[in-house]
Amino acid sequence: MRISNFTPDHQDAVISLWDRCGLLRSWNDPALDIQRKGADRNGCFLLGHVDQRLVASIMVGYDGHRGTINYLAVDPDFSGQGYGKTLMIAAEDFLKSIGCPKVQLCVRLDNHAAVGFYSDLGYEIQPVHFFGKRLIADE
Repeated sequence: MRISNFTPDHQDAVISLWDRCGLLRSWNDPALDIQRKGADRNGCFLLGHVDQRLVASIMVGYDGHRGTINYLAVDPDFSGQGYGKTLMIAAEDFLKSIGCPKVQLCVRLDNHAAVGFYSDLGYEIQPVHFFGKRLIADE
């Protein structure tokens, strides 16, 4: 898998990948999420390609205190080949390179496959409450 940075011409393919992976939610506009990520200069947005086909994506954030992972997606046709792990290693390497001491991510309670995936990579469920509040509605 070849890893590259996101460019705007990838947007439609990325959204299609996220849809195939079940990551889209009615309350989040994926095009706006991509636009917002494009305005963020403290992280990266990586894509994985096999030949010319987009097969994986990951958004990486950093707020000066903690790194975050969002939209890790691997095309179901390419699942189980190590591409998710490869992107996670690239994300962690990026975060370490900018001095990030810890990374965190969210997994939906019913996503047992993702819990197992992240556990296998050394991630642990943290004893915290995760709070959220929508400030801008995506329409």
